[in-house]
Amino acid sequence: MNTLRVATYNIHKGVQGLGPARRLEIHNLVHAVEQFDADLVCLQEVRGANRKMQRVFRHWPAEGQANFLAPEGYQAVYRTNAVTRHGDHGNALLSRWPVLAEQHHDVSDHRFEQRGLLHVTVEAHGQPVHVVVVHLGLIHASRERQVQALGRFVEAHVPRGEPLIVAGDFNDWEARLHRPMAGLGLRTFDDIRLPTFPARLPLLNLDRVYVRGLRPLHAQVPHGRAWRRMSDHLPLIAELAWE
Repeated sequence: MNTLRVATYNIHKGVQGLGPARRLEIHNLVHAVEQFDADLVCLQEVRGANRKMQRVFRHWPAEGQANFLAPEGYQAVYRTNAVTRHGDHGNALLSRWPVLAEQHHDVSDHRFEQRGLLHVTVEAHGQPVHVVVVHLGLIHASRERQVQALGRFVEAHVPRGEPLIVAGDFNDWEARLHRPMAGLGLRTFDDIRLPTFPARLPLLNLDRVYVRGLRPLHAQVPHGRAWRRMSDHLPLIAELAWE
C-alpha cells in the first residue's frame, strides 16, 4: 500500500528563550527534520532572513531557514507571511517528491497579524497531491474567516478529484474548526488526542493535519527533553493512505 508520511511543525523561527538566555536551535532542528523521515514537512514561523539575528548569533545560517532545514534530496518551498523591521518569516514545505507548482494566498484578517496559505502541488506515487500549509490567527473569529477563505481558495485552485492535505498551526485549542473544515470535505484524527503546545507540558491540540481524498491511518507526537528545547511546539507526524 502506498502511503504518505506528513509532518507539521511550528519551529518558532529557530530560536528559543528570551534575553540573555536566548539560544539558537536551528542546527538541532536540522536533525529533527531528518528524523521525521517524512515525505512532506510543513513548517510554520520559518525565517526567510533576519538581519538582527545574524548579528546576535555567530552561527546564524547564511541561507533561508527552509533551504537550511531541507534534507538532501528534498525540495524546499518558502513564502513570506509577515515582513518585519529586520526581515521576514512565513510558511514552508519540504518535499521528498517533485514539486509541480507553488503559490501563496494572503488570508490576513487584520493589520496586526499577517497570515497566508502556502499551496504546493507535488507529484507523489505518480499523481498530483495538493498541500496547503497554514498558520491561522490568534482570534477565533479571524480563524473562522480564514477557514472560509481557505474554502474559496481550494474551490478555485484544487480539482475535486485530486488529494488535498491541509496542515499547520491552527491555533484552535477548543477544536471549534472541525465542523467548518468538515464542511470543506476535510477530516482529521478525531479519535485520538494529540496535544502539541506548549512543548514543555503539552495540553493544547494546536497543530493538525486535515485531508481530503486520503485516509488518516495514524498520528504521533514525539516527546522528550530534546523536543521540548527546540521549539514552543512539538511536531505532529501523520501517516496517510490513498482512498
